[in-house]
Amino acid sequence: MTIEYNKDLTALTTFKVSAQAAIYAEYEDEKDLLKLSRTPEFINNEFLHIGSGSNLLFLSTFNGIVLHSRIKGIQKYVKDRENVFVIAGAGEKWTDLVDWCISHGIAGLENMAGIPGEVGASAVQNVGAYGAEAGDFIHSVVCFDTESRKTVTLKQADCRFGYRDSIFKNKAKGKLIVMQVSYRLRYDTRANNLEYAPLKKFAETLGRIPSTREVADEVIRLRDSKLPNPALIGSAGSFFKNPEVNKYFFEQEIKPRGIEMPEYPSDQEGKVKLSGGWLIDHAGLKGYKIGGAEVWPKQALVIANTGNATGEDVAQLADLIIKTVKIKYGIELRPEVNYIDSRIKVTVLGSGTSKGVPEIGCTCPTCMSEDPKDKRLRASILVETHGMKILIDASPDLRQQALRIGLSQIDTILLTHQHYDHVGGIDDVRPFCIENDLPIYTNPQTAKDLRRRLDYCFREHPYPGVPKLDLQEVGLHPFMIKGLKIEPIEVMHGSLPIYGYRIGDFAYITDIKTISDEEKEKLKNLEVLILSCLRVTHEHFAHLILPEALALIEELKPKRCYLTHACHNLGKHEEIASILPPGVEFAYDGEVITIN
Repeated sequence: MTIEYNKDLTALTTFKVSAQAAIYAEYEDEKDLLKLSRTPEFINNEFLHIGSGSNLLFLSTFNGIVLHSRIKGIQKYVKDRENVFVIAGAGEKWTDLVDWCISHGIAGLENMAGIPGEVGASAVQNVGAYGAEAGDFIHSVVCFDTESRKTVTLKQADCRFGYRDSIFKNKAKGKLIVMQVSYRLRYDTRANNLEYAPLKKFAETLGRIPSTREVADEVIRLRDSKLPNPALIGSAGSFFKNPEVNKYFFEQEIKPRGIEMPEYPSDQEGKVKLSGGWLIDHAGLKGYKIGGAEVWPKQALVIANTGNATGEDVAQLADLIIKTVKIKYGIELRPEVNYIDSRIKVTVLGSGTSKGVPEIGCTCPTCMSEDPKDKRLRASILVETHGMKILIDASPDLRQQALRIGLSQIDTILLTHQHYDHVGGIDDVRPFCIENDLPIYTNPQTAKDLRRRLDYCFREHPYPGVPKLDLQEVGLHPFMIKGLKIEPIEVMHGSLPIYGYRIGDFAYITDIKTISDEEKEKLKNLEVLILSCLRVTHEHFAHLILPEALALIEELKPKRCYLTHACHNLGKHEEIASILPPGVEFAYDGEVITIN
């Protein structure tokens, strides 16, 4: 086991853009990993596991610990005359495994020759090419559970393989570390997966069934003709997934536009698979450049580093591609690449209380104010970090808030509680459910209330077009969303227990009246706290007023604090901002807060 500090990772990623980690550690075997998991470096930091860095884009220094496996070894276990199990360490190169199988007369993986990366990534990413996916052959995966510090084995069904997806990229990310992968293959020197058009044509040209070696060589030739040479040009291979959209959406929203585009059957029921490369190409973006990043002229799914690209160049080009395709075709492309970005960007979507400001029919000075900062929609924020967009609360004003900032993607929703001013916009998340069910995390009481209130979303046979929601109940222990640690904080909204959330050095607490000493401990050492403050005077049974909010801020001592969930009685923004102590500000709708 080795541990390094302030590690330059540039050479360990295929993009070859600048990449750094605060801590870097390699381990040789399970005992090494167990020992590493007990170190302060591991316990006190977020961790990121990398293989060959082929699906990573670093946008900032990773402030946690980066792990890399050096678990090696390839062995076989013969079950019968037809089946053979090949077991490989997660640190083995994928290309070496494919070559090993072919040289030992074992067939199955040859269509995936030339894919960069390591064996562990084949299970995490469910890598695939030319009509084959690793998940189709994986029999089991041996993992290290970072919570129990024990070895666990997942069978193929447990891994929940999907298109470039698995449990290791979602619910198990940040929890399970892949150590070993077992593949169920067969003894054969002949290839039998020749349905993919270029390979079918190759076999027809030969006039016979090609050998596994011949298929592997042809696949590598095809890859080299389309993709940048990784030894010379940085890239991550395909940057985007081929989109799989809801069939109802495709029939009702895309086809009526009169656009002829190729469509393919999907393994998922009710879905249609589209060509991401076709969409980018026909949007006129082949060869388009931003800084040193370029849409590869021979394969539009690839973004290449032409020599001096920064992570921001790549991210800006990807964002342009996503927006252009969305405008032209109404389809949202999703990156296959994982963005590594510890920075947090918070957009205040709404800073008002349940009635908003101005209140209907009110003629007080605040409600009559012309200052845009005195226009307060119902409270909600958008958090952007680690390549994800997380909505905290879906207010009844969500549609207006989303249109105002041009929001076209939400990866998940965190709900603080069930009151209507915090959940009334959930029906408006329909555009974010086109590809997959939208995950929502909340406490059990709120989940129960939503199943009753939005029963039409949870029926066995829902009406086409309703929001497709994946409702997840969470307790007060930290949980992971694609490797990002989320820590719920329980506060009392009068007599109702509700949740706030901490993400890194940022926390969002709304509708609070009291908080226990135990929960206060979760709010220590914050860079930024957003805290509700209803009004200046006249104590409220369920909300903090200004003196109470300032007292709590003084106790918690965040470096910066922003007040939100304000009613018109708090007064005009300019007036309240002028009397707040240093480090405390009055949030306003549209404000963007960054935490580095």
